[in-house]
Amino acid sequence: MTLARWCYTATLLPNGEVLVAGGNIDGNGDFASSAELYNPASGKFTATDSMTAGRGGHTATLLLNGKVLIAGGLCDTGVLASAELYE
Repeated sequence: MTLARWCYTATLLPNGEVLVAGGNIDGNGDFASSAELYNPASGKFTATDSMTAGRGGHTATLLLNGKVLIAGGLCDTGVLASAELYE
């Protein structure tokens, strides 16, 4: 990964790539808003659009239309009651 993180999600996309989103980045409650795509064929990670909020411990659900719904989790100030759509 381009950024060390844990408590992130990894979602297999219809095109075979894996969306890696969010996560705790330092153990001190700092959460990443960044996301990256992993290409299993090349073994490489590439940065992609960031989320609007840094979050970790969230869910990521692949929808039938190929989009990923990212919901909930923790942020720097507590629990998030929001969701975002990765397209």
